[in-house]
Amino acid sequence: MRKLVVNTFMSLDGVMQSPGGPDEDPTGGFTHGGWAVNYFDDEMMGQMSEAGYELLLGRGTYEIFAAHWPHDEGPIADHLNSTRKHVASTTLGQVDWNNSTLITGDVADYVAALKTEDGDEIQVHGSPGLIQTLLKHHLIDEFRLWIFPVVIGTGKRFFGDGTIPAGLKLVDSRATKTGVTVNTYERGDEINPGSFEFDEPTEAEVERRKRL
Repeated sequence: MRKLVVNTFMSLDGVMQSPGGPDEDPTGGFTHGGWAVNYFDDEMMGQMSEAGYELLLGRGTYEIFAAHWPHDEGPIADHLNSTRKHVASTTLGQVDWNNSTLITGDVADYVAALKTEDGDEIQVHGSPGLIQTLLKHHLIDEFRLWIFPVVIGTGKRFFGDGTIPAGLKLVDSRATKTGVTVNTYERGDEINPGSFEFDEPTEAEVERRKRL
């Protein structure tokens, strides 16, 4: 069984929309595009260039990537251009970026079957709408959340309408020199509620307190 990993840039208040530039995703009147760019350093770019994964993308992120990476050079571009890519869209008629496959039929069923194949781990980059579907169907095995020290207030959030309450297990955490924390979580157990309320004192305890 292959692991499906969501690799996401997000603000402290959970916004993941348009981290890479003003025109990346202005839908909904979003005006803060590019909020992540000035926090990147060489160390972070080195982590992003690690190969050994396929891509699962929603339509919007696919179109952004397909318009940029085929015209770029370097280890990140080399891997993204050559790796297998799976694209979830109900509006695209075809996908022309090298080694891309348009998902037909039910996305959750396709992804569940994809995870049973042999091969590298599957990573989701961006794709906020697709993430909600994956959350709803319990298909995410690992969350790699790059949390940037900014608060945005509005925009598409990582944990949106498809989120099902669940506990997560922190398996790795590190901070970059620019203040970005990279936290890796695996799925944990169900939420186990507790309470900080004090138990009602027994009659004996009430009497003991009276004598103090």
